[in-house]
Amino acid sequence: MSAPSASAGCPFVRVLYLHFVLLLAFFTSCEATATTKGGCPVSRLQAAFQAPFNSLSLALHGQQATMSSLSSRDRSSSPPIAAGNIGAPRWVSDGVRSRVVRSRTVDVKPLGMSAVETKPGNKRAAEGEPEEAKETKAQKKARRIAASSTPLSVHVVGLSHHNAGVDVRERLAVPEAEWNLASAKLCSYENIQEAAVLSTCNRFEVYIAATDAHAAIRDVMTHLQEYSGLSQSELRQNLFMLSREDAVWHLLRVSAGLDSLVVGEGQILSQVRQCYLHGTEKDGSAGKVVARMLNTAVSAGKRARAETSISKGAVSISSAAAEFSKMRAEKDLGKKLVGSSVAIIGAGKMTRLLLVHLGSLGIKKVILVNRSMPKCTELMKEFPDMEMDVRLGAEDPTELERAIGEADIIFTSTSATGCIVGKEQLERLEAGKERPVMFVDISVPRNVEADCSDVPGVFAYDVDDLKMVVARNTALRRREMLEAEDILAEEHNKFSGWQQSLSATPAISKMQEKFEGMRAQEMRKAGNKLQNLSDKELQVVEKLSQGIVNKMLHGPMSVLRQPGGPDEKKQTLEILKDMFKLEKL
Repeated sequence: MSAPSASAGCPFVRVLYLHFVLLLAFFTSCEATATTKGGCPVSRLQAAFQAPFNSLSLALHGQQATMSSLSSRDRSSSPPIAAGNIGAPRWVSDGVRSRVVRSRTVDVKPLGMSAVETKPGNKRAAEGEPEEAKETKAQKKARRIAASSTPLSVHVVGLSHHNAGVDVRERLAVPEAEWNLASAKLCSYENIQEAAVLSTCNRFEVYIAATDAHAAIRDVMTHLQEYSGLSQSELRQNLFMLSREDAVWHLLRVSAGLDSLVVGEGQILSQVRQCYLHGTEKDGSAGKVVARMLNTAVSAGKRARAETSISKGAVSISSAAAEFSKMRAEKDLGKKLVGSSVAIIGAGKMTRLLLVHLGSLGIKKVILVNRSMPKCTELMKEFPDMEMDVRLGAEDPTELERAIGEADIIFTSTSATGCIVGKEQLERLEAGKERPVMFVDISVPRNVEADCSDVPGVFAYDVDDLKMVVARNTALRRREMLEAEDILAEEHNKFSGWQQSLSATPAISKMQEKFEGMRAQEMRKAGNKLQNLSDKELQVVEKLSQGIVNKMLHGPMSVLRQPGGPDEKKQTLEILKDMFKLEKL
């Protein structure tokens, strides 16, 4: 490597040029140290160090041009400086801070703090921060470094329609408005550093990041037992647990709709996105790792749907419910769906989808029961061709019972946390006595009690009964599922590479401290020669010296962040340790 020629312009630039030459000599010796190690990381590090030197000459000339633009009055206050022997660079101890000297010297604080000129009588002279504040900042930095030095692994604990019935899922269900509260409770346990909760009609899953996997999962089990009232044995029979790469892969498949009851359905992607958005809110508990994993899952889900046919023609839970009612109508009711009167309890997102698919099956009129009017009004505007007989249950609780008495098929889709239709209620109403009635409950927790089917003439179904409808849909999507999994594998590799790069954080922090300490030391040694510079010129000097350090570190830091095997990463760290005389990486 060759040094750029010294500029003949502004004198203080020549001082910085000498600094640069010394840095050049230092890195040349570092390369000599590195080349004795052998192996792939060495060549990558050499290339990383070479790039900054190719552009530093332009940086020096650029800074001189900046100086030329200063006012003549500012320049006249800066007489030529003799470029003496500034001294060879030497490492300084960690966390060193120069005290403010009441003289015409430059006080440079490490770790990127700007230089302050302290002159007698200068009102802007820095008196320095209180020692308490310095200690607080140092303690915070130490905690961040300590936390980053211990890698967090990701885990998922949960249940879904695959391994748990709706009677268990509803015990663990958490309303979306309480996802962050549930995550915060999980993070109150000592062994859980980050958490996010996803709760839908077909699954309940907890995503956590922790350093001690066994202790963290034990804490999750304790929390779920307290929340649900289920015993440890009942939880173990229904819950699944996945760790590290398996946990990431599972979440990607969930977001892409490959793990859904209805393969390719789009609602789950929206729900995972909401999980990410809630987790990154002010009261969310998804830290750096869990948030990145959720964000990757959202991107993967979007790609899978955009680049394959996995979602084309796919049915949702609502459409499966509409198709299911069509299949069962003649057998249970003795009439076709089109000839049946239909009622829908609830006016949320699932109801909107129900109206779409019922309309496509020929239904032109429905009884709509909801607590309040605003959402009903929105649905009436969105579906002008669908005649809606709106009943407000909040104003008259008997409206629900009236709808049950009038309809042949009742769909329930509310956010109620308990059942709103029970066996005793139906017996009192004599439902099913004069004519049969069908309930299709797509809510979790369930809105219709399971034993309602014991009432003669009443047929009650829940989301688990829809599996027979979607089996055919899944078989038709096998090819699209394979194509989607190829895309998920790419996103999985990206996340794994990012997670591996986190192991370089302590080494990068240590290198930044060492280089900043060296820069600060050299600036202090040159303080007497810079005392006549104006404030603007001091700022240019400060920025230039910081820019040189940043350029020097950019290459090796990029190498450290690159994904690679543990052996290669370890070899790279050992080389950097020898090159920069770092005690511990």
